[in-house]
Formats: sequence, structure tokens, C-alpha cells
Amino acid sequence: MTIAELRAEHADAVSRFFAELPAGDLTFIKEDVGEPAAVRGWVRQGVPGRRWVELDDDGRVAGYVAVRPLPGWSDHVGEIRLVIHPEHRRQGLGTALARHALVYALEAGLTKVMVELVADQEHALAMFRALGFSGEALLRDHVRDREGALRDIVVLAHFVDEMWPAMISIGLSQEEDA
Repeated sequence: MTIAELRAEHADAVSRFFAELPAGDLTFIKEDVGEPAAVRGWVRQGVPGRRWVELDDDGRVAGYVAVRPLPGWSDHVGEIRLVIHPEHRRQGLGTALARHALVYALEAGLTKVMVELVADQEHALAMFRALGFSGEALLRDHVRDREGALRDIVVLAHFVDEMWPAMISIGLSQEEDA
């Protein structure tokens, strides 16, 4: 597997990736991933943030991650958005992509990085906590899933000033080969 910066030639594979996700997963993705034109728009110049894909040996997208800086007075904060194909979950891909995005965010000068997760995503919560994120907020009944049930969102944050020296000491700042 290889982590690659999202480029125009990946657009169709990324669109297929999102089309293959279960409907329940799509509920919690903020962007319009069902529209190929929107996905193609992510690679245009001037689109804020950076995006990467994890490609398997056949060139299929196994995972996607983005770091999106927040606007205005929160421009020191970046948001990570991470999605792993169901066939590739719990194999370390999420950790590799999240680490890649976190290192980029910190090297880009962001002083805080956050992620929003559905509260019952225990594996994802544990993964981000292992990368130095901590709980910042619980938003009760914040999203409605496709069946109409209200779900809680957990906001986790990584504070660079507090966590970066520890990450360097254990080697998380180093890129690893996939």
C-alpha cells in the first residue's frame, strides 16, 4: 500500500471508493462525495487543505484523509477527515493515514488539530487517542443518521505545544514506508 497526495488521476478511483461505502458511513461524511465533479474539484489549485489516498497494489483506494484548515480566527486549527474502506479497516491503514495527516498539519504550522467522530466509533476514538488526541467536546444528538436516529459527536483535539515533543521522542514525526 502507498500513501499518495490526491491528484487529478485519482479522482475516478476516489469516486468509486466513496460509492462502495455503506450508506451508513456516508451519513457522517461532511462533503458531497456522491458527486464526481465535487471530488474532481478537490484537486484544483486554491482548494484549502491537503488530501491523500492510500492505494492498494491494484491502484484501488483503500483510504482517504484530508487536513482542512479552519477559516478566519481559527486559521491555526486544522480538521482531519479520515475514511477507510470497510475491507481495509482494523489493519493499521487508519493509523498510517492519520499519522501522515497529523505530521503534515504540524509541519504546516497548525497549532491545534481536531477530528469529529461519532461517539460509538470506539476503534477510531482509541486510534486518535493513541496519536495524542484528547477529548474536547461531546455534542449530544448532533447528527441524524439515515434511519433518523440522533447520534452524538465527540470532538478530539491534538495540541501541538503539548504533544509534539513527545511525538518526536517516540518517532511519530517520521514518515514510515507503507
